[in-house]
Amino acid sequence: MSIQVENIFHTYNKGNPDEKVALRDVSFNIEDGEILGVIGHTGSGKSTMLQHLNGLLKPDSGRIVISGTEITAQGIKLTEIRKRVGLVFQYPEYQLFEETVAKDIAFGPKNLGVKAEEIEKTVRESLEMVGLSYDELSERSPFELSGGQKRRVAIAGVIAMKPDVLILDEPTSGLDPFAHREVLNMIRKIHRESSGIIIFVSHNMRDIAAMSDKVLVMDRGSVLAFGKVDEIFKQRKMLRNVGLSTTPAAALFDKLEDRGVKIRSDAVHIDEVEEAIYNYMTGGENFD
Repeated sequence: MSIQVENIFHTYNKGNPDEKVALRDVSFNIEDGEILGVIGHTGSGKSTMLQHLNGLLKPDSGRIVISGTEITAQGIKLTEIRKRVGLVFQYPEYQLFEETVAKDIAFGPKNLGVKAEEIEKTVRESLEMVGLSYDELSERSPFELSGGQKRRVAIAGVIAMKPDVLILDEPTSGLDPFAHREVLNMIRKIHRESSGIIIFVSHNMRDIAAMSDKVLVMDRGSVLAFGKVDEIFKQRKMLRNVGLSTTPAAALFDKLEDRGVKIRSDAVHIDEVEEAIYNYMTGGENFD
């Protein structure tokens, strides 16, 4: 399982006076079992790029290959793409519409032609995957649930279609701290049990650093940087230049430097920060 995105260009309202280039020569790759974190300010092209992976948008040029299948090729059926790639939009709970949780989750599999006798099992497994009880919630109205539960039900509806790739656009946006942690734990559980590819967008750099194997930084429709978590978040100046923060741990060094304490370190995670500060305090090598 892999994803190769090669030289994607996309223009909205092409040929019209208000045309806008949304993606410029976007390329990156993801391997089986990886989690990709996507960051960038509003308008950087993140959502446009995600919609290409799900077939909702077609590029002007370039190609996308998922597990050897070019989903941007002529004649590819959207149903085949949707079986492979599940996309959960921001605030997915607003898309709940059925009278019970079970019916809402079953909607996608039914549209994909899953046999009736298999649907209940699929719904049960999907609810368990997102940490909810089928026996307790399946016959309840989704509109009676808490905000965090609603979001997990909405995500379960995508998981029920058993995609190889799960895309989550701002999965923790607007949630209280408890629900925020619940959703992050749910993503970890899905990743452990499915071993597929997960792509998620977030403005929370702590979440991106803690969850991701690779990070994609987008700016004005282009890929500004792409690499492993440590490689990206060590580039604090680059991130600041495009209006992005770094991890709280790494940002600490910037605050210390503003106060005249210059510690030479590209630490990203809290344990690395502790070591760098300890070395500074004890006369080690990480100081000026």
